[in-house]
Amino acid sequence: MTELVFYTNPMSRGRIVRWMLEETGIEYATEVIEYGPAMKQEPFISINPMGKVPAIMHGASVVTECAAICAYLADVYPAAGLAPAPGNRADYYRWLFFAAGPVEYATTNFSLGFNTTTEQSRMAGYGTYDQMLDVLEYALTDRKFIAGDRFSAADVYIGSHVGWGLQYGTLPKRDAFTEYFAGLSLRPAWQRATDLDDALINNR
Repeated sequence: MTELVFYTNPMSRGRIVRWMLEETGIEYATEVIEYGPAMKQEPFISINPMGKVPAIMHGASVVTECAAICAYLADVYPAAGLAPAPGNRADYYRWLFFAAGPVEYATTNFSLGFNTTTEQSRMAGYGTYDQMLDVLEYALTDRKFIAGDRFSAADVYIGSHVGWGLQYGTLPKRDAFTEYFAGLSLRPAWQRATDLDDALINNR
């Protein structure tokens, strides 16, 4: 029996986790959960009470939330080298969770047509959409990787958001964004993951 089961839908944030799994090089089983009742009832609702994908079951442990899954996999499969040394993780954690918080919420609100006012920006963790863009550009300018000179799980998570943002228009095509993602998209694991999920869509 495969030790790790990956619950996903190819038209979801599960693509982030698929990429991360391919980077680890481990064997895993994939369970595709269709949108609709299957996500909101047993057996999946016991795995993630939110009724959303992705999720992983690793032995008896369940992990949900993409950033958490990426960080978890980097920790439990250290041979893959997807996390910096424990004493050198400041940028790794900083930008991984910047993407999980401000980037995620600012781009979601932007897609929904909501923009914070100056007054509202004091309450919103991301401030304003434009402020988030400027900080993300600062983080990626002249950087091949987000946390030092090596690829890490933080690049999987941030790179996925940048790639989707450029593709679907939730991020502008600033040079720092396009150059960063262009480098990441050459990775064999990203290409394998993309092919696997695209095949699931095409074979429906």
